Amino acid sequence: MKKRYGFTLAEVLITLGIIGVVAAMTIPTLMSNTNSAKFRSQFKKSISTLNQAGLMAQAQYDIDFAAISACTAVTDNPNTTISICGIFNGTLTGHTISTTAPTNNGVAYAPTMQTASIPSGNPTYLTMADGSMLVFNRSAAACTIAIGADATTAPAVCRGYIDVNGPTLPNREVVCQTAASTAISAGTCNVPADANHMRDIYPVVFHDGTVEPLTNAARYVLTTSK
Repeated sequence: MKKRYGFTLAEVLITLGIIGVVAAMTIPTLMSNTNSAKFRSQFKKSISTLNQAGLMAQAQYDIDFAAISACTAVTDNPNTTISICGIFNGTLTGHTISTTAPTNNGVAYAPTMQTASIPSGNPTYLTMADGSMLVFNRSAAACTIAIGADATTAPAVCRGYIDVNGPTLPNREVVCQTAASTAISAGTCNVPADANHMRDIYPVVFHDGTVEPLTNAARYVLTTSK
């Protein structure tokens, strides 16, 4: 009789068990790396969009963040009202601005922040065309710094943050590997590409014609590629 070769049931089960263990060990890391790359890419895109808005405001309306007063309404027009709401309404398309916090599947937006008082009051939610969200203080005014000064010297009302995927979880601020280094202008920062550090919220500051990262962690993500 011709011999038939194959695997026994025990061998098949052992092999499947090994594959399952390897998958359980590697899939979370792969997903974390994928989210890390997505968050980094979207943050860079969002801050670029906001900086282009600042440049367009200077070119089209001869205004910038240094000249703004508090928003009179989220519908401010830059031709009549020089405010942060007016700048974004005059330079962005496909966006919405609201004073009401968004929801995620019916759950109110409640971000977890390490850096305190961002924004410093009157939270206003600007959702961009790609779904990323800027949260800022609609009372922002005179957002400027001295020549050569650090951006963190801008008035507190000029601080906000970008949530790169809007109200979708995790809604947590990006942090450095050493927690204390996340603070503004404190220590050397490294943001590992894992869910405990590379997150979806990035503090920023508006001043003059610029939007830039506020914390060490946000700066690290913007200026590195991985």
